[in-house]
Amino acid sequence: MVQSWLAKRTKTLETSLIEQIFNLAATLKDKIDLSIGQPHFDVPQPIKEAACQAIAAGRNRYSQSEGIDELRCRLREKIRQEYLGDDREVMITCGSNGALTLSVLALIDPGDQVILFDPWFVVYDPLIRMVGGEPVYVDTYPYFRIDPDRVARAITPRTKMIIVNSPNNPTGVVATEEEVRALAELALQRGVLILSDEIYRDFCFGVPFISPGQFNPYTVVVGGFSKTYGMPGWRLGYAHGPRSVIEQMIKVQQYTFVCPPHPFQWAALTALHTDVSQLIVETSRKCDAVVQGLAGYYEFVRPAGAFYAFLRVPWGTGSEFARYALQRYKLLVIPGRVFSNRDTHFRIAFTVDDRTLEEGIRVLRELALSPPST
Repeated sequence: MVQSWLAKRTKTLETSLIEQIFNLAATLKDKIDLSIGQPHFDVPQPIKEAACQAIAAGRNRYSQSEGIDELRCRLREKIRQEYLGDDREVMITCGSNGALTLSVLALIDPGDQVILFDPWFVVYDPLIRMVGGEPVYVDTYPYFRIDPDRVARAITPRTKMIIVNSPNNPTGVVATEEEVRALAELALQRGVLILSDEIYRDFCFGVPFISPGQFNPYTVVVGGFSKTYGMPGWRLGYAHGPRSVIEQMIKVQQYTFVCPPHPFQWAALTALHTDVSQLIVETSRKCDAVVQGLAGYYEFVRPAGAFYAFLRVPWGTGSEFARYALQRYKLLVIPGRVFSNRDTHFRIAFTVDDRTLEEGIRVLRELALSPPST
C-alpha cells in the first residue's frame, strides 16, 4: 500500500552512491578515505568566534528569507565589480545545493530541456528530473573541455538552461576565457539561460577564474562559503542573477528552506574579510602531490582547480575498480558512473591530511600495477 502513496518522482531517484560511501566511511576503521569532497582545513578561528558571538547575541531566530541585508549588501558590492547586469540581485541560501534547488524549482517546467556537460556534479541530473525536466548531455571526454559547437547542436526549441561548473567537480578542469566567452555568447544569441555553479571559484591553481556572468547578464550564479572557509556543515551559500529571477527564487525559499542559518550569516561577514590564501596554497600543493605521484600510472587531465582528480581506470570499470579498492585496501574512491553516462573513470578528493594522501597514492600505484586475478 505504501508504494501507491509515493510520488512518481521518487521512483526516478536512487540513494546517492556518494551518500552510501559517506555513511560507510563513518563506520569503517583503518580506512583510506579519498571519497568525500570537503576541505582538509577547519573553519578559521575568527569566523568561529563571529558565529559564537552571533549566537550569544541572540541572533538565533529567523532571518529574512533572502538573508540578512548586511551580508547581501557586502556580496552585492563584490558582484557588481565583476558581473554584467545593472539589475543584478543576490540572496543567501542554505548551501550551494540549496541555491541549485531553488534555481531549478523557479526556472524549469515539465518538458524543459537542460544541457549538462558529461561528467557533471552528482545533483544536477536528479534535480532536473524531479521537476519534470529533461537532461541533455554534451560529452566532454577525454579532455573535459567545453566545445561550443557541440552545445549549439544540442540546443532545441525546448532548451531552457545550460549548467556549467568551473572549476569542475569531478574533473578539476577550469574553463578558459575563450571557452566561457563562447558559451556565454552562444546562450545569449539562442535565448538560453546559464546556471553557473561557482562553488570552487577560489580554488584555481595558476589559472584565472572566468565566469560566464562576465559576458552574459542572463547568468544565474551559485556560490557559497562551504569550500573556501571549511564550513560545509554550516550550510551557507548564495545565488545572484537578474532581479526577476532572484525574486522568484526568494519566493520559493519562503515556502521551502524558509531562511538560511541566521547566526552563520553574521559569521560570513567576517569570512569575507578573512585571508585564506595560504589554505588555497596548501590545496594546490596536495594537487601537485597527486599529479607527481600518479603520473605514468593513470591517464588523467591535470587538475587546475577544485580539489579532485578524475582518473581513467587501468582495468575493468570504474565501479569494479572502486569495489576492489575498498575490499582489498579499504580505499574509498567514487566510481565515475556517479557523475557520468560512462563508467571508465573514478574520482578522488585530495583534500585530506598528508599522511592519508600519501597512503592513498601508494595504494593507487599498487592497484594500477596489480589488477585482481581472474
